[in-house]
Amino acid sequence: MKNLILILSLSFSAMVTAQSTFENAMTQKLSKLETAQTPEALTALSNDFARIADKEKTEWLPYYYSAYATIEKGRLLMRSGKTGELDTITNEAQKSLDTAAQLSPNNAELYILQKMIHGLRMMVDPQTRFMSEAKLGADALAKAEQLDPENPRISLLKAEDIYYTPEQFGGSKAKGLELFQRSADQFKTYQPKTNLYPNWGKGETEYFLVNKP
Repeated sequence: MKNLILILSLSFSAMVTAQSTFENAMTQKLSKLETAQTPEALTALSNDFARIADKEKTEWLPYYYSAYATIEKGRLLMRSGKTGELDTITNEAQKSLDTAAQLSPNNAELYILQKMIHGLRMMVDPQTRFMSEAKLGADALAKAEQLDPENPRISLLKAEDIYYTPEQFGGSKAKGLELFQRSADQFKTYQPKTNLYPNWGKGETEYFLVNKP
């Protein structure tokens, strides 16, 4: 009996140590992700999260952040007009996201990233891809909203869509700003489940409300 108790105690201690190591590694990389502003920095972080994922194959979060860092890299390139690279980038992000979805099905945060991937794919050739990618993106965001209706990142993505869509196609800067405000209000009360869970978007929401670009 004493040997069994000792074995169980050692096993529990090893599990706690492993979890602590995982959380420390994730926290370190997340702090860098908050300030990364170049494609190179985001590529490095995506690779770092992928390496963590290789060690922690049952955790969805490192796969999620690997995908997110790659998506953010794509958004930077899109803003600078380098849309020719977006198919390759979104394919990379999709691989990580698919693995995260296998580990954590019916997760609103993953559908939010899926919506962002479709948005980037559309920007490669908006005229020919709008009908397909816009619908897939809208479907993904609708699924996210079903799962987590008060998630402020859902309102943020809706706000971006309607704000930047020309009025002749149903866009509205006024309605976009209303949704940015809704996102800001949601951020005041929305709490991630842990300090490792997604918590991005507040700064972008506040930027739009202050600057109204």
